[in-house]
Amino acid sequence: MNGEKSQSITWKKRVIRSFIFPFLVLLIYGVLFAVMPEKAIAAFSSSERVLLNIIVPLGFVFILLVVFNIFLKPVNIIKFLGKESGIKGMVLSSAAGIVSVGPVYAWYPLLKELREKGAMNFLIAVFINSRAVKPFLLPVMISYFGLKYVIILTIFTIAGSFVAGYFTGALTKD
Repeated sequence: MNGEKSQSITWKKRVIRSFIFPFLVLLIYGVLFAVMPEKAIAAFSSSERVLLNIIVPLGFVFILLVVFNIFLKPVNIIKFLGKESGIKGMVLSSAAGIVSVGPVYAWYPLLKELREKGAMNFLIAVFINSRAVKPFLLPVMISYFGLKYVIILTIFTIAGSFVAGYFTGALTKD
């Protein structure tokens, strides 16, 4: 009985804490609207634009999290992104980073979950750094800078992601 009561209290504390930030934001908007309605409306519309820009990538990542939780078991993640993944894991991580879309912070929850399930810090860092290569921008870059420049830059960017990943993995120890 005592254990149930303490779990209930901690659950209530978590619920209350999760509403503190939204409540404070609404309170600040309310005060701002009462004092300077024009600026409050401008701030609200700016926040609305940011929300509309991130809702699709966040939704996509949420769906990926659900799919990963249903289909990917820790054994599979360790196989593809763990210590024994080798070259296959490096290529997979780099390719996934290159084709990923949306803001990088939208990917953080998924990357955190992969890390908790056994993905190496090295490969997560490779993913994040490989995001600098954007295939849909390559034709535009080629038209501005030329094919040779873009090929060299892309190769060095991908190589740099492996170097940064190596040092990140070495310094953080999985």
